Order: sequence, then C-alpha cells, then structure tokens
Amino acid sequence: MKTLAIDTANQALGVAICQNGLIIGEYITNLEKNHSVRLMPAIDQLMKDTQSSPDELEKIIVSKGPGSYTGVRIGLSTAKSLAWALDIPIVGVSSLEVLAYQGLFFDAKVCPFFDARRNNVFTGVYHSDNGKMVLAYDERNISMEEWLYKLKNREERVLFLSPDIAQYTGQINGIMGNLAVIPDGAYHIAKPSHLVLAGSHKKVNNTHTLTPNYLRLAEAEAKWLKSQKRYES
Repeated sequence: MKTLAIDTANQALGVAICQNGLIIGEYITNLEKNHSVRLMPAIDQLMKDTQSSPDELEKIIVSKGPGSYTGVRIGLSTAKSLAWALDIPIVGVSSLEVLAYQGLFFDAKVCPFFDARRNNVFTGVYHSDNGKMVLAYDERNISMEEWLYKLKNREERVLFLSPDIAQYTGQINGIMGNLAVIPDGAYHIAKPSHLVLAGSHKKVNNTHTLTPNYLRLAEAEAKWLKSQKRYES
C-alpha cells in the first residue's frame, strides 16, 4: 500500500508517493504558478509514473500551513476531498516542520521561517531527536527583528531555513553574527518526501475537522472581527 503527500502551502508545489517506507516518486516545482491548476495534473502524472492507482493509497499526508492562504487552502481541500472519496486516513503537518527536516542532521537548533510581510515571519524552532524533528520553541507570527533578538539572547547556534532567506540574510547575520548558520540555496525548499517522514510520526486527523494552520487571521477576517468589536462596544 502507498501514501500520497501533498504540499502547496508556499510557492513550491510538491507531491510524493511512498511505498513501504520508500519514496518511489517525488515531484517538486518552485515556480510562481497557480497551484489550483497544476496540483491535480501533478498528482495524476506522479501516479502514472509510479504505476499507482487510487485504490492502492492507504493514507494522505498534507502540509497544513502556515504559508500562502490560497496555497494552504488548495492543498488541504484537495487532500481532504481525496481522503473522503477514498475513505482513507489523512494527516496534517505544519509546513514549518516539513522545512525543518532539511536540517535533520544539524547538531543544533533549526529555525524554519516564511515571510509574512511587513518584516514579519511565520517561524518556530526545532531540533533533531532520534530521526525526527521536535518543536523546541512554539511556532508564531512575529517581527523578524524581535525574533532574532530572542534567539540571540539564548546564545545558541541556529540553522536558518527559508525560501525567503535572501530577503532576510543581512538582518540575520547583522543580529545573530556567528550564531547564525545559513546553508546553500538548495536546502531552503521543503521536500514532499520530508512531509512523508514528518507525517509518519503523527496521529491521524479527522478528515472533516482538519483545519489550516494559518498562525494569523486573514486580513479581511481580522478587519471584520475588529469591526464587530467596535459594533458590540
């Protein structure tokens, strides 16, 4: 039996198929293109290339954010629809955790992050423990400057991973100095095969109640809630 992994939480689109613990197929693109148009054709092509059929799937693992609101919804809605139609389990995994697996063999803290605009980031800190990434400092939406000073005050070496690394490299080095480790570009994109690995350590979710991990409200929702509070007062 096989597991299908789906990640559209950010610019990179990734799908993978795992059979008996072995990745037999993986497809990744890092392009500014519409995930809603490209996701199902990517899954279909990977299924054909790996000679897989829907009735062979026993589980679906999906990246549930944070990241692009639209991207997260596309991946999650597709994964939930497939899980419901095939009557198979679904597992949601933080997209930050998936990216953190690029640092699985780093011997200190790992900080994945995604740009959240206005110099804010979605981020957290992980560390490796017996072949899996474990959350060390809670995921959050925070000013990058504030976050970097928090990390600096802990006086620990930190590996930074992000598809938006170029935007923040100067700030990271300026505040963290020698405590910061920034690898080459190839390691800053989450891999769907790592999504499979991360999902293998998670409990199955309820298909109907699995929700996105946005870490913050969408701007329209935040404005609506703010207007409701003014109305109620």
